[in-house]
Amino acid sequence: MATDAGRPQAARAHPDPWHAATSGRTVMAAVLMIFGGAMAFFEGVAALASDDLFVMTRHYVFEFSLTGWGWVHLILGIVLVAAGCAVLFSGALWARYLGITVAGLGAFANFLWLPYYPLWALVLIAVNILVIWALCTGAHHEADMT
Repeated sequence: MATDAGRPQAARAHPDPWHAATSGRTVMAAVLMIFGGAMAFFEGVAALASDDLFVMTRHYVFEFSLTGWGWVHLILGIVLVAAGCAVLFSGALWARYLGITVAGLGAFANFLWLPYYPLWALVLIAVNILVIWALCTGAHHEADMT
């Protein structure tokens, strides 16, 4: 009867992803969501406050008034900051799903916003895609840690 006292054993065979420890990827995603949400918020404020700041394109398929786009980005920014705070402070699975959904909507909205402010829109698209990647891969990484 020999025992393997020196071998580390796994804590659980199937880790619970609902309460997994928060990894660096999830923290990075949460911080980027808060940053991207703040930038989208300011994008919305800029579109609402000053219509002459942005270039008006003609014959654009997704042409809204700048006031409409301002409200879209303002609301998405607020929801993205709230989702980022939820992911940062709770790390719960529902917060990750909310973050993935809102970041996807943010990337889509910024894709449609490209003709108005291309550089800002491209940066926010990249940030939102990075958030989606980090939230999708972070849960698997965290499940392996427990």
